[in-house]
Amino acid sequence: MAYDHKSIDSKWQKKWDDAQAFKTEDARQTKKPKYYALDMFPYPSGYGLHVGHLASYTPTDIISRYKRAQGFNVLHPMGYDSFGLPAEQFAIQTGIHPAETTEKAIASFRSTLKTMGYSFDWTREVSTADPKFYKWTQFIFEKLFEKGLAYQKDAPVNWCPELRTVLANDEVIDGKSERGGHPVIKVPMKQWMLKITDYADRLIADLDKVQWPDRTVEAQRNWIGKSEGANVTFALEGSHETLEIFTTRPDTLFGVTFMVVSPEHPVLKTVVPASHQAAVQAYQKSAATKSDVDRKAATEKTGVFTGAYAVNPFSGKQVPIWTADYVMMDYGTGAIMAVPGHDERDFEFAQAFKIPVQRVLEAKAGTSGDLPFTGDGNLVNSDFLNGLDKPAAIKAAIAEIEKRKIGTKVTQYKLRDWLFSRQRYWGEPFPLVHFPNGDVKTVPLNELPVLLPNVADYKPSEKGESPLARDPKFLAYEGMAAAGLPAAIAAGGRRETDTMPGSAGSSWYFLRYCDPHNDTAFCDFEVQKYWMPVDLYVGGPEHSVGHLLYARFWQKVLFDAGLVSHDEPFFKLAHQGAVLGTDGARMSKSRGNVINPDELRAQVGADVLRTFVMFLGPMSADKPWQDQGIGGVQRFLDRLWRACVDENGVIVADDSKPSDELNRLLHKTIKKVGEDIESMSFNTAISALMILLNEVYRTPARPRAVLAPLLQLVAPFAPHMAEELWEKFGQSGFVSNVAWPKFDSALTVDSVVSIGVQVNGKVRGVIEIDKEAAEADALAKALEISGVQNAVGGKPIDKVIYKAGRILNLIVKN
Repeated sequence: MAYDHKSIDSKWQKKWDDAQAFKTEDARQTKKPKYYALDMFPYPSGYGLHVGHLASYTPTDIISRYKRAQGFNVLHPMGYDSFGLPAEQFAIQTGIHPAETTEKAIASFRSTLKTMGYSFDWTREVSTADPKFYKWTQFIFEKLFEKGLAYQKDAPVNWCPELRTVLANDEVIDGKSERGGHPVIKVPMKQWMLKITDYADRLIADLDKVQWPDRTVEAQRNWIGKSEGANVTFALEGSHETLEIFTTRPDTLFGVTFMVVSPEHPVLKTVVPASHQAAVQAYQKSAATKSDVDRKAATEKTGVFTGAYAVNPFSGKQVPIWTADYVMMDYGTGAIMAVPGHDERDFEFAQAFKIPVQRVLEAKAGTSGDLPFTGDGNLVNSDFLNGLDKPAAIKAAIAEIEKRKIGTKVTQYKLRDWLFSRQRYWGEPFPLVHFPNGDVKTVPLNELPVLLPNVADYKPSEKGESPLARDPKFLAYEGMAAAGLPAAIAAGGRRETDTMPGSAGSSWYFLRYCDPHNDTAFCDFEVQKYWMPVDLYVGGPEHSVGHLLYARFWQKVLFDAGLVSHDEPFFKLAHQGAVLGTDGARMSKSRGNVINPDELRAQVGADVLRTFVMFLGPMSADKPWQDQGIGGVQRFLDRLWRACVDENGVIVADDSKPSDELNRLLHKTIKKVGEDIESMSFNTAISALMILLNEVYRTPARPRAVLAPLLQLVAPFAPHMAEELWEKFGQSGFVSNVAWPKFDSALTVDSVVSIGVQVNGKVRGVIEIDKEAAEADALAKALEISGVQNAVGGKPIDKVIYKAGRILNLIVKN
């Protein structure tokens, strides 16, 4: 009987749905230990899922199935990150409301996920665009506002005139919008900001509480960028103004040969002489077309001399001031002192523009004078700092700076406050009202959610206003009696028309899964106390410093407000490697190299596709897609099917006793598959299953005592086939919910081991012997090896060093 994957897949998916086989037990009633396995939820685009998504969703499903079998109450939910720019742009292009296209995309995603047999608890499904969900996104924003962590300010933003919206840095590539490739410029605009910088120290320190990949921890530390140093004030020649810089190396002040200010720095409005204004303004215009990411990544140094000079506060020497786009206005003070003798970036700039280099650190012998010396050394050419090492020189320099009152010791961060508003339609409305007297207030809780109105025109204005600004019914606010304002003032209330970014809902959605139907709170405190933190979070490394940092920030704010019990949301984090298309590049809809999982599943079945994706290679490694490899996995599952049923579909498993060798391999396999699932080494777990099945085929019998536990081990990878065969075996219930098989530790240890035989410390051969064999037996077997015989050369053995199962060394006198 051939394995009919189409009928069997649909049969068990319906049975699971009808029985709600994977529904999570109520945290208030269960006595089971919990396990929370979470995927980074997808953005529901009209393109649907591709096989690259399966590399993320299959691992958590395997682990969820394994943990259920171990007796855990497993929370394994799915939802959709539904707000954002792509849906809005699609609506503008097609005239179809984004709510409609989003719901259609969600239905498509849900269908694909269900037909892959993922064991999600579908009763907990969420969408960030659902008013029942974003009511609580607005509630959390109100908490941020109440704590003074939300404020408005004029900020330089990436403005796309064509899309008429502000873009995040990661949405701008080479000065153009990621979506559409339109020019992007830097312009000042009033924006809502969140004070994530208030949590910078905790965001660094609490990384010690989690089990995350080293590269992700390091990425977050670098992004936050904590550094100790000093702010130093430079006088400007011919001006009463000054220029303040931050430096981590105040000991190198005598090595400053030029200064650089950001093209956005306000000092350029007042100190640039007329002779240099045209060049500076042209450069500023050019810099405005580049994103911060592009400016930081640029390898070619560009800039112009401003014609202005500063005065070195230590040496009194004249220092030319340049403007260059590698200096950012939103980091530090927007100005730097440049020490080209001991900084690679400054050296490259000095070389490009023929600026003098002054060395103030004594380089080690052999260091080339044509390169900057960036190591530690004693100070030279530095007046009162001469002869001091780095720590002593920094301390002395700061003391002198503070003595002269030209600066102070400070701690600085690269992290900037989170730009939190967007001038577009498809996002959460802010629960804020502006009043004629300048007050801004949040709406009362009983007025949440502030619903996103159904507008016909989604396009922002040329001035950058949100489409909500054109909706008079939305704009006018008449409920301000609750705010305690006089009627005359309340009558002029105007709602905030910006919307929140897509990262708003994704910064807390993991909490809503714990209690998704609660109408009185975003999550019951005792319920989240049971479920949180997330035990395993799986998603792409591209979110290392965006989403993950924002989610940690919101969690800490909620913790400080007493609304959650843990200050870190994700205990263990794992990144899946990218699945590469046939062109060798990461699968991407924009590249057109994606593989549709629905088409493949129709051909080979969900179990083959799930198992194949996990068999491609280590989970965290990038893996090239190779269609030809599917055949090997398909043959493995076909052989498993034939090992259990004959051509008529009759079970061939018998009650024969397995051989000692087969039984020992079964117990080894149970142990290894469990350990490999725990360590997310899915490819090696599948290999172990293949080895066990091969051994079954080497025996004439088909012992049920081996095949039944084999089905349980296969179930997390190929659940449909495992369920079908489990049923044919006459077993009750779902194999998905049966207790994980146990192994006998004694049977997992090899009784026969390989030992290298040494003669005078050099290996001369290998023997296979019982691990508890006596020394005499080991010696006799060793002397049968020709290599050992030749090394001994007929000489008497002076000493035997033997440790059973580990070492055999024969000492022979020369």
